[in-house]
Amino acid sequence: MSTPLELPTAFASAERASQQALHRQIDYFSAASLTRQLLDSVPSLLMILNGYRQIVYANQALVDLIAPGEEQRVHGQRPGEILGCIHADTTPGGCGTTEPCSTCGAVLAILAGLNGQKDARECRVTRCVDGRQESLDLLVWAAPINHGEEAFTVLAVSDISHEKRRQALERIFFHDILNVAGSIRGFAELLQSYDPADREEIFALIQVAAERTIDEIQAQKMLTAAESRDLQVRFEPLEARDFLQEMVFLYQRHEVAEGRNLVLDPTVPEILFHSDRALLGRIMGNMIKNALEACAPGQTVTVGCSAMGERIHMRVHNPGVIPRQEQWQIFQRSFSTKGAGRGLGTYSLRLLSDYLQGEVSFTSTEDGGTTFLAVYPLHLASPPAAAVPRSH
Repeated sequence: MSTPLELPTAFASAERASQQALHRQIDYFSAASLTRQLLDSVPSLLMILNGYRQIVYANQALVDLIAPGEEQRVHGQRPGEILGCIHADTTPGGCGTTEPCSTCGAVLAILAGLNGQKDARECRVTRCVDGRQESLDLLVWAAPINHGEEAFTVLAVSDISHEKRRQALERIFFHDILNVAGSIRGFAELLQSYDPADREEIFALIQVAAERTIDEIQAQKMLTAAESRDLQVRFEPLEARDFLQEMVFLYQRHEVAEGRNLVLDPTVPEILFHSDRALLGRIMGNMIKNALEACAPGQTVTVGCSAMGERIHMRVHNPGVIPRQEQWQIFQRSFSTKGAGRGLGTYSLRLLSDYLQGEVSFTSTEDGGTTFLAVYPLHLASPPAAAVPRSH
C-alpha cells in the first residue's frame, strides 16, 4: 500500500461543487457511455468522486445496496454519508470534515487519489442500524483519473468485517486458550513426574486455569451471539454495591492486577436495579481489565456507581490518558491500543450494552485521567427483544 502525501491539515474541505458543476460531472458517466457499462458490470462496490469528494457515479452494485432504483439519491453525497457513518452529520460540512475523520482510512485514501496517487487503506465505520450501532471493517482502494482538465478519484470498497473478526478471534481466543491449556498440561506433567510438597496448591492452580478456559469460551460464545442478534438476556434484581464489590474482589486476584491497586469507591450507595448478572459482569469485567492494563505499577483503578433519576451510572477510573487520535476509534471492532488483533474488548462494551438498553462512553484528559461510564435503566420498561426471564 502506498502512503499519501502529508496534508497541511487533519481535516478535508467542507466545500462542495455547485449544482451546475455537479450535473456536468455526472453526465460524464451517463448511462450511454461505455465506461458506465463496464463499471456497472463490476460486482464490487465502486464509485467515482469529484474534487470535493462527492459521488458523481455509483456502479449498480452500490446503488442496489444503498438506494435500489434511486441512483439520484447517491449523487452529490460523500462516502460516509451514504454508508451512514455516525460522524457524517455531526458538522455542517459532512463526511471528511470532523475531527474523527482525520484518522479515517477512506478519507485519507480519497485525498491521496485526488492528489494523483494510488492508495489502499483499511477503514473502520461505525453506523446506526435499527437503533443499534454496528461496526464495518472496509478495505478501500483509490486511484486518480482525469476527464479533460478535471481530477476525479475512483474508489472501490470491499467489506472485510468477517475477515477482521476471524483474525481477531484467532489472535485473541486461540492464543489465550492455548496459553491456559498449556499451563494445565504443565501442572499435570509436574504431578505425574513426582509428588511435590505443594501438591494442593498445584491442584488449586489447575482449577483456576480450567475456570479461565471455560470463561474464555463463554466470552467468545457471548460475543458471537450478540453480533448475530441471538444473545438471550436473563434479567434479575441486583444490588449495585454488592455486585461491584464482587467484581473488585474477583479482579484483585487476576494476573492483570499484579502490582496495581483496584478499589471500590467507599461512597457507592446501595442501589437496587434489574439487569443480566452474567452480561453486566462481562461488561464491567472488560472495563476493569482495560483500566488495569492501562495503569503503571503502583497506580490505582477505582470502581464506583451512582443513581441519577431512573438510571444507574457505573464507572471505572484509571489515572492514564488515551491519546486524542485513538479516542475516536476506541469502540470500533478492530481497533486496539494493545497491538494488532486485540480489538474486541472495548468494542464489546457497546455491543453488549445494547442488550441491557444502555450505553457506554468515556472521558480522557491529562488532568482527570480516563473514566469509562456505563449507564443503564434501573428498571426495564419492557424486556429486551431477546430477553428470557430468569427462572427461580
